[in-house]
Amino acid sequence: MALYEHVMIARQDLSNAQAEGLIEHFGAILADNDGKIIDSEYWGLKTMAYKINKNRKGHYLFLKTDAPSAAVQEMDRLSRLHDDVMRLLTIKVDAHEEGPSVVVQAKNAKEERGARRPRRD
Repeated sequence: MALYEHVMIARQDLSNAQAEGLIEHFGAILADNDGKIIDSEYWGLKTMAYKINKNRKGHYLFLKTDAPSAAVQEMDRLSRLHDDVMRLLTIKVDAHEEGPSVVVQAKNAKEERGARRPRRD
């Protein structure tokens, strides 16, 4: 089987739980076709550079999978038909990086630095 990374953008009017439920939904599709999700991350609601389907924001989801190409093609096909998914990017990789993604690392580093510094007026 091959290793893939997927980034999905879901509609902004979904709740966080519904957006994370998409991970389970597409994980079940992969499992039905002999694939599996190795790791998944919810990146949160982010503002996009341009509107997609009249939406300025979207829920970003990241999946690391190990699946045959037929399972990935089926997942791509069903994501295009799914009303809540606006975009999907799938990339075949040689190996998955260990630990959290760069987006999550940056988010954690920002939280560790704390809140904004007080303004000096």
